Amino acid sequence: MRKMFGFLIGTFVGGLVGATIALLLAPESGEQLRSEIRQRGASFTAEIKNAAATRQIELQERLESLRAPRDSQ
Repeated sequence: MRKMFGFLIGTFVGGLVGATIALLLAPESGEQLRSEIRQRGASFTAEIKNAAATRQIELQERLESLRAPRDSQ
């Protein structure tokens, strides 16, 4: 779990650094650049929500399997 959390933090920080560099070096106009940033932000947010929902389903299934009564023999 700790490795995954570290990976997610690293990915987030890497994304921020990459976005900052892209802003500084972008040859596009301001309005065009802001529009693209909004689109990418919305896409990123949707991906994060999708991943969180998928993980939540996995964890709920795991919890249900742990709560289910076991057959005793």
